[in-house]
Amino acid sequence: MSQNQNNHSQQKALDGKNELRMANERRIEAMLEINDKYIRTQRHLEQHSDITNLDNLKHSLEVQHEREERMENLKNIIAYGIHEEVDERKNLKRNLEFTDHYLQHHAAHMDEDTLNRTMEKQEHRREQLKFLD
Repeated sequence: MSQNQNNHSQQKALDGKNELRMANERRIEAMLEINDKYIRTQRHLEQHSDITNLDNLKHSLEVQHEREERMENLKNIIAYGIHEEVDERKNLKRNLEFTDHYLQHHAAHMDEDTLNRTMEKQEHRREQLKFLD
C-alpha cells in the first residue's frame, strides 16, 4: 500500500470517528431534551392528575411511554450501536392518534392554512396505513 493510500485510509477512519462522535453528541442532546420534557410532564401529572380529564391523562401517559421508548432507543444507539427496528405502522397509528387528539383541542385556534395542511397530512397517514394493511 502506498503512503498516499495509507494516509487516505487513515483520514477516512478519522472522518468516520468524528461523524460518529458528532452523531452521538446530537443523540445525547436529544435524550436530554426528551428527559427534561419527561420529568416536567411527570411532575405535572403528579401534581394535577386529580383535576385533569381522563382523555388528557391517557394522552399524557401515552406521550410519556413514547418518550421512555425514545430515550431507551437513543441509549442503545449511543452505548451499543444498536438501532431499534422501526415499526412504520405503529408510528403512523401513534401520529394519527396524537394529531387527532391535538386537533380536537386546538383546531378552533389554528389558522386555516395550518389546519388544512394538518388535515391533509392526517389523510395521507390514513392512506399509508391502508397501504400497509
